[in-house]
Amino acid sequence: MPHLAALYRTAKFLVRNPVEAEDLVQDVYVEALKSFHRFQPGTNCKAWLFSILFHRFHHLRRRLLKSSLEEPLPEQDGVAAEPPVPQEIKDEEILAALDKVPLAFREVVVMADVEEFSYKEIAATLKLPLGTVMSRLSRGRKLLREKLAEVAKSYGIGISAKDAAEGGSA
Repeated sequence: MPHLAALYRTAKFLVRNPVEAEDLVQDVYVEALKSFHRFQPGTNCKAWLFSILFHRFHHLRRRLLKSSLEEPLPEQDGVAAEPPVPQEIKDEEILAALDKVPLAFREVVVMADVEEFSYKEIAATLKLPLGTVMSRLSRGRKLLREKLAEVAKSYGIGISAKDAAEGGSA
């Protein structure tokens, strides 16, 4: 099963649930087997599988959105305790910052910077013009930098001496 680890990693990032990610990847391979006659030999198999992954993910999102509109979401009571401040930025915080980037930009950033697809492969996979991929990647990276700067600032990293003297507030 080629590219299983990369597909699972991306699916887990998209759905934020390991069990749902496994189901999503399984759906990708089932769909790939069903539509293997449409695969063009000599093309990028990984890009083709990722194309199926994003198609299945968007289908899942539409289905979940439709069901959430039909049923009210359960209320969540209580306030979470604030975790202690770590000494360095963790992977989870990077992923949380990436999660705050709008999906259209996040998809392109993940494909380019995590999965190392070329711009052309991303464009083909997501069925977008090349210029759109480039602008979304640029904007997505900028938004991610801004979100990570907020995290760093909360640790006192990258603040000016004036801000530090005022207690870190701007």
